[in-house]
Amino acid sequence: MNKALNARMPRLWHALALVWLLVVVLVAAHQWHFWRAANLDSDVLTLLPQDEHAPEVSAATRRLAEQTSRQVVVVLGGKNWDQVRQAAEAHRAAVAARPGGLKPLPGMDAAGLAQVLDFYRPYRDRLLTPAQRAQLADSPPATLVQSALAGLYQPGVGLKLSDWVTDPLALWPQWWAQRAGESRARLRDGWPWVAANGMDWVVLVYELSGPAFAMDGSTPITDTLAQAAAAVQTPDLRIVSIGIALHAEAAAAQANREVNTIGWGSLAAVLLLVWLAFRSLRPIALVSLSLLVGCATALSVTALLFGKVHLLTLVFGASLVGVAEDFGIHYFATRQSRQGQARWAVMGNLLPGLALALTTSVLAYLVLGLAPFPGLRQMAVFSSVGLVAAFLTVVCWFPWLDRGQVPMSGFAQRISYSLDHVPVLRMRPALWASALVMAALMVFGINRLQTNDDVRQLQGSPKALIDAQREVGALLALPSPAQFYLVRGQDAEQVLVREEALKQALEPLAAQGLVGGWRAVSDWLPSQARQQADAALTARAEHEVLATVAQQLGETFTRPAFAPQALDLASWLAHPVSAVARPLWLGEVNGQMSSVVMLQGVAGAASLPHLAQLAEGLDGVRWVDTTANVSSLLGRYRVSMLGLLAGGYVVVFLALFWRYRGDAWRAWVPTVLASGLSLAIQGFCGIPFQLFNVLALVLLLGMGVDYGIFLLEHRGDRSAWLAIALGAASTLLSFGLLALSSTPALQAFGFTMACGVSLVWALSPFFRPPERLPQ
Repeated sequence: MNKALNARMPRLWHALALVWLLVVVLVAAHQWHFWRAANLDSDVLTLLPQDEHAPEVSAATRRLAEQTSRQVVVVLGGKNWDQVRQAAEAHRAAVAARPGGLKPLPGMDAAGLAQVLDFYRPYRDRLLTPAQRAQLADSPPATLVQSALAGLYQPGVGLKLSDWVTDPLALWPQWWAQRAGESRARLRDGWPWVAANGMDWVVLVYELSGPAFAMDGSTPITDTLAQAAAAVQTPDLRIVSIGIALHAEAAAAQANREVNTIGWGSLAAVLLLVWLAFRSLRPIALVSLSLLVGCATALSVTALLFGKVHLLTLVFGASLVGVAEDFGIHYFATRQSRQGQARWAVMGNLLPGLALALTTSVLAYLVLGLAPFPGLRQMAVFSSVGLVAAFLTVVCWFPWLDRGQVPMSGFAQRISYSLDHVPVLRMRPALWASALVMAALMVFGINRLQTNDDVRQLQGSPKALIDAQREVGALLALPSPAQFYLVRGQDAEQVLVREEALKQALEPLAAQGLVGGWRAVSDWLPSQARQQADAALTARAEHEVLATVAQQLGETFTRPAFAPQALDLASWLAHPVSAVARPLWLGEVNGQMSSVVMLQGVAGAASLPHLAQLAEGLDGVRWVDTTANVSSLLGRYRVSMLGLLAGGYVVVFLALFWRYRGDAWRAWVPTVLASGLSLAIQGFCGIPFQLFNVLALVLLLGMGVDYGIFLLEHRGDRSAWLAIALGAASTLLSFGLLALSSTPALQAFGFTMACGVSLVWALSPFFRPPERLPQ
């Protein structure tokens, strides 16, 4: 029967190889389409968990980011206004000379202002400031008449009596003065101008006409702005650029560098180890093939499941190279020690241990995706699928493609026999004393841990961009996107009415200096109820004024006709005039219409509780502190993932016990000790403890027990120790390279993994079964 089975093995493996080849061909076809479409994401918000108490907040935050992500602001400053204006003209011309990429935002010059005035003029009678509304409602007619006459008798006005008749109380300029007060920029010689820090500044706003970034490492937007700056740069001129698009492009370029550093660095380390161990190109080629298929399949499945793949997923997935090579290395290490055994028989003997190791690793990765955390789910799916694909490549193709012998190298021999120098632990007093010392160190180090769940650890933007954002934000008094009010209603009218109630409630806080101002859609598009009430109020007051003044002057005045209908949302959004506040209108979010009211000049953290409390008494209004909310979520998930980690240890031990019974602890304890010691080292080094450290421990659990599994599965087999040593070294190099990432979270992950893998590698041989190795 065994002979018949051995005869059928090549045919069986041949069939498996063809089936897997068909799958890989489909993956290759998808890869071709994927990289042409470049369905990659750089928005850090898509990595973060939904707020389980208010998912509409997460959805609104993402929508707000989408609305504002396609604008780039450039400010040019100098002490000579003519020089600054000429530089602005040259800068705009230089940007226009570059095809695609950026185009000027309409409405930011004198021609745009004229267009805005023409759009709003038919609705002039229903555009009032709160002060004007109070004046018209409370002032007696005589007072209004005196005000109108004072305006009429100003020098030069008599020549423009028709203009005076259209706005006898000068309401129109006052409304525009308040709108202009929302921004520090004013028009000067047709350019948006700000005077600050002893310099004159021109503000240029561009819109993206193409994709925000590419994954080839190029930075077209940054390059365009750099070339434009170089074309106009003079010694006294300062140019600063900001925009979410610049952060996205920098993140893409950084991810490209890190994928190359981590991915290619890991691959180079793996291939070097394979060459030193086996001194043959065939193992190098086949191990590389398994890694390539694993990463490509992982990318395709992740893209199909999530639509887009995040850049941090690629950076994290690049470290998969240091894990997925274990299967191929174990196969060739066993082939090296069993030269006369058939390839299919070698794989058959290895299959139970490889399958169990794959199961524990995949379970560890999948635990990362249990929480509602989109970023972790992507990373978990990417890594799990990559491991399974690499495993299937080894199992299905290696016995068929591996023709010839694998020579024993001196490097492999020295590593294999190094196991003889590691004693097996026995229950002696010295062991108990060492255990007590180790436990004391772990407790002391873990007690020194300090947590840090700040969401900004997920961001790795260059310092220059962050500094530029702060400088321009202060120069233009830009509102912070981190805190805002979310206003929701059944329809657009209800949203605008609630915005107006919110602004009225904010007035006392502004009077106290807790907030400097705000930006809202209702500033530019009042609710229809407000428009109708203001139109009636204005009509009554102006009719009385015109009638009284006409009687005094013996003239006949006819008040102009205005638009019969109130200005509506659809007309406003369809016109370029809405560009100034369009990002604040979110539209339908989770079944309700939504907008945001953004704040300017918030007086520090002490004012935040007052701003939050204000929203509690207003229908449909919610205070959103994005940084605090997401950081709180990360803290909660850090605690919950610690609970999952504890449960994972129990599940893994039960799986080990099912196969190894009384020896299960030998594969389990080294990982437990390595996890505790890694935390202690982190505490001694003063490195903050965060969610990504917990995630590293979860992954360490799935990977660390693999070493014990192979030592138990192949007792007395030096080739198993060779495979463990090579796999641990490549894994250590792979995850250690994550410490080179510019993202603090990935640095923390890489540090914990580097410590943990090193400790498991060092501890595992001490816990192997006390069996003499064959001579």
